[in-house]
Amino acid sequence: MSLKADYLKYTLHFRFEAGTSRGTLTEKTSYIIRLFDDENPGVIGYGECGPLKGLSYDDRPDFEECLRQYCVEFTAMDLQLFSWNVPIVLNQVISPQFPSILFGFETAMLDFLTGGKRIIRPSDFISGQRSLPINGLIWIGSQSFMRQQIDEKLLAGYTTLKLKIGAIDFDQECDLLAMIRERFPADQITLRVDANGAFSPDEAMKKLERLAAFDLHSIEQPIRKGQPDLLADLCTHSPLPIALDEELIGQMEYVHKFRLLKKIQPQYIVLKPTLLGGLRHCDEWIELANRLNIGWWLTSALESNIGLNAVAQYTAQFKNLLPQGLGTGQLYHNNVDSPLVVEHGQLRYDLSRTWNLGPLFTDATH
Repeated sequence: MSLKADYLKYTLHFRFEAGTSRGTLTEKTSYIIRLFDDENPGVIGYGECGPLKGLSYDDRPDFEECLRQYCVEFTAMDLQLFSWNVPIVLNQVISPQFPSILFGFETAMLDFLTGGKRIIRPSDFISGQRSLPINGLIWIGSQSFMRQQIDEKLLAGYTTLKLKIGAIDFDQECDLLAMIRERFPADQITLRVDANGAFSPDEAMKKLERLAAFDLHSIEQPIRKGQPDLLADLCTHSPLPIALDEELIGQMEYVHKFRLLKKIQPQYIVLKPTLLGGLRHCDEWIELANRLNIGWWLTSALESNIGLNAVAQYTAQFKNLLPQGLGTGQLYHNNVDSPLVVEHGQLRYDLSRTWNLGPLFTDATH
């Protein structure tokens, strides 16, 4: 057996203009890694590298050229793959400067090892016996558009909503939260907000105090990353629990992860494997969070169903989960078909549905 690696460049198109405090998204480019052996062409392992513009540590002009070179180097290793040498290959071949490539290769190797069946971690989730609780994501837009999304998510049975805030008028955002709370108290609907670092240092505490009046579960990344002293002070004094998100990006060494969490002492951390270097890096974050009594949940980073499937299967190994951020598979009108189905605020693996990767081969750039 001699493994080969290549990739397909694939552009995902949103069903609507997805607004965040960093701008509006209409499309998302992903790079789908393929691992295969010419002697057994029916077995192909797929993984997804999907750096986010303006956010990912590996959002850089030479990304695709570096990915191409990693595929060449991986192929030249003439590798025999086993479960025990996956971490070794990742450490030896791919720089920590490319967290999304680490995630793509890691999950492609795991998929290949299970026979190319899109199985990353066997569990009761992929056997259809268990579903995962997820939050309904409300994107930034006009107040009427956000109200429409809220109504749709509530009608669909979600009991946890996450609102992107920080780009429209703060008073209007508070009006939306008040509207939800007037209809549903905190014991019926859980509310999270995500500021994506939009609050300025001098206004952050006042806004947190105002938001706390709506019985929110938490706020993600209220201020821009890279201000650990201020963030530590906010986490200590905020009346609203704070979750670190962007703050975790770029922390690839275990000791640096520990120092960051120990210093800031957030109430929660949000884990996106694409941004953090894959599943084994999430293992480290979770181990540290548990040790420091910090809550956590996993979130997709706008991947296609290939990457989302890997994150969901990884998540499913844990029990007693908070609602996760795994409901993004319905964002795109040209996503690949998969067994992933969202129903009543839960993500489940529907064994009656099959994978269809055909769009990758008709619309992708090789």
